[in-house]
Amino acid sequence: MPRLQSNGIEIEYTERGNGDPLLLVMGLGGQLIDWPEGFVDALVAHGFRVVSFDNRDIGLSTEMSGEGLSRSALLKALLRRPVKAPYLLGDMAADAVGVLDALDIRQAHVVGMSMGGMIAQEITIGWPERVLSLTSIMSNTGDKKNGASDPRLALKLQRQGDPDPKDRQSVVDNMVHIWQWISGSTYDAAESLRQIEASVDRSIRVEGTSRQTAAIFASRDRTAALRGVRTPTLVIHGLQDPLVRPSGGQATARAVPDSRLIMFPDMGHDIPHTRWGEMAEEIRRNADRAALPA
Repeated sequence: MPRLQSNGIEIEYTERGNGDPLLLVMGLGGQLIDWPEGFVDALVAHGFRVVSFDNRDIGLSTEMSGEGLSRSALLKALLRRPVKAPYLLGDMAADAVGVLDALDIRQAHVVGMSMGGMIAQEITIGWPERVLSLTSIMSNTGDKKNGASDPRLALKLQRQGDPDPKDRQSVVDNMVHIWQWISGSTYDAAESLRQIEASVDRSIRVEGTSRQTAAIFASRDRTAALRGVRTPTLVIHGLQDPLVRPSGGQATARAVPDSRLIMFPDMGHDIPHTRWGEMAEEIRRNADRAALPA
């Protein structure tokens, strides 16, 4: 896959299709190959040139340095106290805009999932002239009151601890448990394991994931800024999501004027294969709003 320079770092990316530019922004610890291939196929079929990339600190993009989210920092975050991080979501948004610059894309439709949804929101707030439409999937506004994880899931994650990055099987087993816990009722264990093993064999960045987590907790509440967004916006969330509970999507839709909220009953914190076509169709419909006269 090709690599480009963005915001002073190297970013690994890929693109497919020849239609309207669409930038996919991945979530916490996720790599560009973690976007389901069938979902990308559906987006291409709906007339998009799909660009996806590895966020900083993950996959084959530049690995950063500094302390991630320590247990003491996590406690601060849970108590809603300020958290320090080596970088913020705004910096990751600047990386994404740099990808567009490097590919000579003046404007694009922007779609982000989970942390990627937060980054997509930051792009729309900070560079509104670059965003034709926004789709925020299973994300939140950063207000700390909506979209918090289910306490039972948080306890499971705390008890599980971090995997040994030098032990491939430890990392695979860790990710298998997490995806079992956060996915919806359409979870396919065999397909999930195949994807997890492909991701682990491509890159293991445990510390990078920790730094990205710190960035989430250290970044601002975007609610007030989102009220000024005039970009056509679609919000998608799963009613079974235990990691970013449905209130996160609801709060996002409330914050952005004239946004559309879709909540799928069989969706957890994943992109279920049963919804690929429908989600791509709704993203296309939202994108088409950008072409309509004001």
